[in-house]
Amino acid sequence: MSVSNINAIIKPNGMIQFLPPAIQSLAVDAPISAPEFTQLSGTAGTGKAAGASFSDVLRKVIQDVDAKQVAATEAVNGVIGGQHVPLHQAMIAMEEANVSLQLMVEVRNRLLDSYQELMRMQV
Repeated sequence: MSVSNINAIIKPNGMIQFLPPAIQSLAVDAPISAPEFTQLSGTAGTGKAAGASFSDVLRKVIQDVDAKQVAATEAVNGVIGGQHVPLHQAMIAMEEANVSLQLMVEVRNRLLDSYQELMRMQV
């Protein structure tokens, strides 16, 4: 499966559920309900959001992905350097970092596609 065909839903417990191609259309409309993502609820007429801004949420996701990449690098360096880091933990950390990076890239691609489609709209 290529990265461009991956659709996932982030569950409330923070786990990522990958969806098979038959139900990928459901993932587009499904809300993200992980605890670290707060829903933006604007007050009527003011246009102000009560929750975290989009840039704050995006910044947190990028920091989380970066932290997983750093943890994976430290685990691999621990295995190579002869420290007491089990090989399976290093492999798990590397795969977590890889999956989170792939998901972030896919979200970025979706956002860019949405932006480009908005720019093509005629008013």
